[in-house]
Amino acid sequence: MFDNTKLHWREKVGYSLGDMASNFYWRVFDLFLFIFYTDVFGLSAAAVGTMMLVTRLFDAISDPLMGALADRTTTRFGKFRPYLLWGAIPLAVAGVLTFTVPDTDPAGQYLWAFGTYTFMMLAYTFINVPYGALMGVMTGDSQQRTQLTSFRFIAAFSGGTLVAYLTPELVILLGNGDDITGWQLTMACYGTVAIILFATTFMLTRERIQPFAIRQSSVWQDIRDLGHNKPWQILFLLALVIMITISLRGSAGTFYLKYYVGREDLIGAFSMVYMLSLAVGAAMTPLLCKYVEKRQLLMLLMGTVTLCSVVMYFVPADQLAVIFVLQCLIGLGLGPKSPLVFSMYADTADYGEWKLGRRATAMIFSAAAFAQKLGGALAGATIGWVLASMGYVANQAQSDASQSGILLLMTVIPAFFTALSVVIAYRYSLNQSELNTIHQSLAGRGRKR
Repeated sequence: MFDNTKLHWREKVGYSLGDMASNFYWRVFDLFLFIFYTDVFGLSAAAVGTMMLVTRLFDAISDPLMGALADRTTTRFGKFRPYLLWGAIPLAVAGVLTFTVPDTDPAGQYLWAFGTYTFMMLAYTFINVPYGALMGVMTGDSQQRTQLTSFRFIAAFSGGTLVAYLTPELVILLGNGDDITGWQLTMACYGTVAIILFATTFMLTRERIQPFAIRQSSVWQDIRDLGHNKPWQILFLLALVIMITISLRGSAGTFYLKYYVGREDLIGAFSMVYMLSLAVGAAMTPLLCKYVEKRQLLMLLMGTVTLCSVVMYFVPADQLAVIFVLQCLIGLGLGPKSPLVFSMYADTADYGEWKLGRRATAMIFSAAAFAQKLGGALAGATIGWVLASMGYVANQAQSDASQSGILLLMTVIPAFFTALSVVIAYRYSLNQSELNTIHQSLAGRGRKR
């Protein structure tokens, strides 16, 4: 059935806590994992970049398979909610193992990093694909979905803000001078909190939308259906390109503060300002959507981010106030991306059911998870390869070439991707008028049953 239920604020908050839990992992990856691998673990920048890219290629298989599995799951608690309980503990274990440095030779260390990072991404897929799909079956109302995703990403960026500010401090405090122990204990703390948050999301949310007709279809049929869903295809590419931008700026920011600006002590504050700005941007999304359609809003925001990123390239390293202001403005511009794109993914699920007569919500959202992870992987590979080509050496004063590479990774390269996203967003055609027609048609099919 098609359900346009207006959600109570309690359920919106409950759903949002699941992404807060996820961000105790994702933001650690986004902000600190690359520099952990190079400056603590001891891997080369090129090796880390290549490992991140190769590992994420497994997601090209695991994400759609997870989506297909979740779509075919049937329990008394629903299709997607049970995975919040089943996946929480494996994710916590994977987080600790990823930030463990084995006492072995360099080849063994690389294999350990590769294996644990792969396990981490699989565990993240197992819980995050069903979590993303859950939003698509809680309500069918497009505006409610935008509000729900705004709640989600306010919580996500709030969790990310805590991670950005607390992680460097916790590593020092819990490690008592031993960075390796500090990272392990920090991830153990984050894992404990995440388990509690995922359980809370399970208890406070409810699945309402079911397919109008139960049809047996293969996984390959679900994947082929995506090939006939043009709005989804454009949205996938758009989300991928913007995620490259967000991940580039997040990971490069730690290098930028430590080596280009020369203020490693400000990494936590700088990352916190960025995450707070993303959260405020996400919170503003429902209000902005009342006046500007989603596609036009994305184009406007990404154009603004492009301009600010280019300006930042010309700001001297000692102009900290200007750097922080530009970081804040860029965060405000990127913040609405996630609520907008994820609510648009739910719209493309409706479009697919309307056009093809089949609904594969988790398959749609597995693509969202894949775009997010592939974007992060491409960003990581870009950082690794650029730093390696410019002669980066961990924990040393950087050459002029290396500093130039760090600056480009923080400014001009992300600007290129946000400018590209404007072009891609222009091609997205699923507007509010067409969505209203689709929803009326789906509701009509439900009444005929």
